[in-house]
Amino acid sequence: MVSHLVQGLALLLSIAVPVGQDRGEPVHQAQMEARIRAAPRPVTGSDGRRHLAYELQVTSHYAGDAPLRLTRLAIFAGDARTPLATLEGAALRARLGARAADEAPQDGIPIADGTSRTFFLWLALPPGAPPATLRHQLSFRADKGAIQRADDVRTPVIAAAPVRIGPPLRGGRWLAVEGPGNHLSHHWGSMVAIDGMLSIPQRYAIDWFGLDGGNHSIRGVHASPAATMDADWIGYGRDVLAVRDGVVVDARDGIPNGTPLAPQQVPDDLTARILYGNFVVLRIAPGVYAHYAHLRAGSVRVRPGQRVRRGMVIGRLGQTGSAGAPHLHFHVSDRPGFERSEGLPFVIDRFTLLGEARIEDSFDSAVPVPVRAAGARMRRDALPLDGSITAFP
Repeated sequence: MVSHLVQGLALLLSIAVPVGQDRGEPVHQAQMEARIRAAPRPVTGSDGRRHLAYELQVTSHYAGDAPLRLTRLAIFAGDARTPLATLEGAALRARLGARAADEAPQDGIPIADGTSRTFFLWLALPPGAPPATLRHQLSFRADKGAIQRADDVRTPVIAAAPVRIGPPLRGGRWLAVEGPGNHLSHHWGSMVAIDGMLSIPQRYAIDWFGLDGGNHSIRGVHASPAATMDADWIGYGRDVLAVRDGVVVDARDGIPNGTPLAPQQVPDDLTARILYGNFVVLRIAPGVYAHYAHLRAGSVRVRPGQRVRRGMVIGRLGQTGSAGAPHLHFHVSDRPGFERSEGLPFVIDRFTLLGEARIEDSFDSAVPVPVRAAGARMRRDALPLDGSITAFP
């Protein structure tokens, strides 16, 4: 599901800053509510570090003359006194969603009475066992500079290992676009409200774009990506694979292929049948579902109820549904439907990391693609992060 690319990899919250700046001033209990939407689960990224991805929703109940302003967020492992991370100023504003990008910088994040702000937290854990719980300390400024604070906002950290899968595609080079760690993407940054329930189905979703040996996604020379056809895109028509043994719980074919970069209608509902185009959903473990979207018209090879084996071809990469260009949308969630599901972390058992790039830089085959951290590194049981150039066996 496609576009509006990353303005850089998400900030790592790995630098601890002392939490003592309000010492000596009277501190009052904050008139607010803070909730962690879904307990986080550690996952090793392609950068070799373990991460927690989760969302903190802060709602003000302060009826003063001016809104509360969140000035600092400190994150601790349980009852530890030294924070794992502290966010203030620009680093705190950076954890808001894409809609906050146009807001003028202020002293703190204003939260008016009865309104909420959601902070997307991407925490890099130190070496060693992950914490059993996280504790959050939130500091606010209220009217006339008065300090309010909430010291004990906690969440458990789920100890279960992430879902282990094989590659969803075969061979070649693939770019992870709008991928994990990037809360400004249309994946993690899109909260879905259905029947009074808010969820984030695409928390760890990846749009996989095929690349050639020069890391370009389009073959040939074109006036612009909008002047291409599906067949000009490197990944178009490539085999899409079952990532584990499982059962097909839903599938559809027959939706016609789209035109690259053509204007798209705003979806009138947020369901798989509106967004996915031609798709397959596999149950790969109890309460674990693999979602494949935007498959090529006429390519779906499986039907609901059918058992599949890891590595089996289930369809071909295409451009159907809410897709602006040929790619494979892939994510893992806790329910077979898109709506009312929560995205689950997963790791691919083996792949080669070749560097990092931006999808926009891959369009012009006549211009070399800038690749950051170039060089082949084998990765085992890791989650490809946003911008990763990967090669599958």
